[in-house]
Amino acid sequence: MNVMTYQNYSAKVEYDPIDKIFVGHIVGIRDIVNFHGSTVEELESAFREAVHHYLEVCEKIGQEPQRSYSGKLTLRVPPEVHMAVAAKAEINSKSINQWATDVLRQAATSEPTA
Repeated sequence: MNVMTYQNYSAKVEYDPIDKIFVGHIVGIRDIVNFHGSTVEELESAFREAVHHYLEVCEKIGQEPQRSYSGKLTLRVPPEVHMAVAAKAEINSKSINQWATDVLRQAATSEPTA
């Protein structure tokens, strides 16, 4: 999966072999915002235009634009997992939050294995 980012909005990009275009949509918001382009330059331009248009439409209709996530994440895990996480964090001289952020960042930015 290819991802683009602009003004704190991220978009997932895929190639459509039938129409021979790149197609993208903004992720992380409930509103549906799509864009496309035949070249990388067209795609990047269309993405920026889509974000600007989305923000303009929200302003025009008096709707607060949806933003990406707040940074707060609540998880429920079994007690034994909680205990293991706390131990790993302490071994690494980190809070659970710091340790979990590092682990989640690494997992979120690594490429999936086949």
